[in-house]
Amino acid sequence: MIDSNTYSERRNCFLEKLTGTAAVIPAASLVPHHADCDYPFRQNSDFWYLTGLDEPDAVALFLPHRPLGEQFILFVLPKEPGAEVWNGFRWGVEGAVERFGADIAHPLGEFQSKLGDYLKGAEGIAFRIGKHPKIEPIVLQVWTEQLDQAQRNGYSSKFLVPPCPLIHQLRILKQPQELERMRETAQISAEAHELARQHTRPGMNERQVQAIIEQYFLEKGARGPAYGSIVAGGDNACVLHYTSNNAPLLDGDLLLIDAGCSLVDYYNGDITRTFPINGRFTGEQKALYEVVLEAQQSAIDSVVPGQNAESVHLTAVRVLVEGLLDLGLLKGSVDSLIAQGAYRHLYMHRTGHWLGLDVHDVGAYRLGEYPVELESGMVLTVEPGIYVSDRLPVPIGQPEIADRWKGIGIRIEDDVVVSGGTPEILTAGAVKSVEELQR
Repeated sequence: MIDSNTYSERRNCFLEKLTGTAAVIPAASLVPHHADCDYPFRQNSDFWYLTGLDEPDAVALFLPHRPLGEQFILFVLPKEPGAEVWNGFRWGVEGAVERFGADIAHPLGEFQSKLGDYLKGAEGIAFRIGKHPKIEPIVLQVWTEQLDQAQRNGYSSKFLVPPCPLIHQLRILKQPQELERMRETAQISAEAHELARQHTRPGMNERQVQAIIEQYFLEKGARGPAYGSIVAGGDNACVLHYTSNNAPLLDGDLLLIDAGCSLVDYYNGDITRTFPINGRFTGEQKALYEVVLEAQQSAIDSVVPGQNAESVHLTAVRVLVEGLLDLGLLKGSVDSLIAQGAYRHLYMHRTGHWLGLDVHDVGAYRLGEYPVELESGMVLTVEPGIYVSDRLPVPIGQPEIADRWKGIGIRIEDDVVVSGGTPEILTAGAVKSVEELQR
């Protein structure tokens, strides 16, 4: 688990970036499911990153314009036995200070009355508009009152800005403790994939394989799946976000599994493996699989400082296009096919994304015209694929697809850390070579 000193260091870095701007960072709220119950609670990742408090409806203030000892304020649900007997333990005001390091803590009900005083003297207010319907009217009311009073007292916060860019600059570079947590979630996820592969047989249902994976997540102490697990046999694998997971597994088809676990502190794994249900590739399956695997290996090799996510993607695309040309599924020159996007009926998504507290984690890929360079400590997925079906039309001038190729969907995905040398593949525990998959 991430220790309290790390959360304190994060807050200090955030306060330094804020300079004279005060930040208001709300926690997530419970979301109703049925008439009288809620979905499982999932904390707002920015709030969690700075506080480590896993309770709903709290609000954190970060006040660099105030003296030391008054810069990190928490408003939390108070201790209340009647509520806790129904919904579980609360840390309360004392716990917010003693356990989570708040300089000062208040009951949540005092937020509206105290916010104005805490924001006095700030150059601006950092708050994300449009995301927190309970808190936003209060923040805007306080700012409006400051503006109305400015003619008399000469003071108001001059601007309202989102805090997200500052927090996300911190989150994109993973600290050593974060990388340890991501190694753990990757290991659990990889072991679950291996267990599922070893138990998969023709005649099973996709949902049975899903159960094997997600049971393993829970047995190993994870919170559960990081996202809706994709267990897609045969042609279902050509649906990128297939989650029905309720079809029979047929002898001779491939099975694509895209699944990862989320730890109790929200760090996520994200792995995809594709393998033959009966343990043997057909000729067409093997040919396409080897193209995807080569593309992935080439793309992973390019995950080094100074490169960028766009160059990783283009590395994979070039290998995929070259392989599809060799197999007769495309025709033309590699450069023209890439420039025209004439391969996108067979490969229609990007090659990866940032990974961390969110599966599609925060952080810019471009700053204006310039791609963000990869730096040591960044974590991203590398996940090329090929999907052969009739769902998208074949571009004009490209060959029609023979039936023997149709219904083959392949994706191979690993979680990769940018390091000073060779990229670290966190998910290497899930095998992917043709030889290992056919044992």
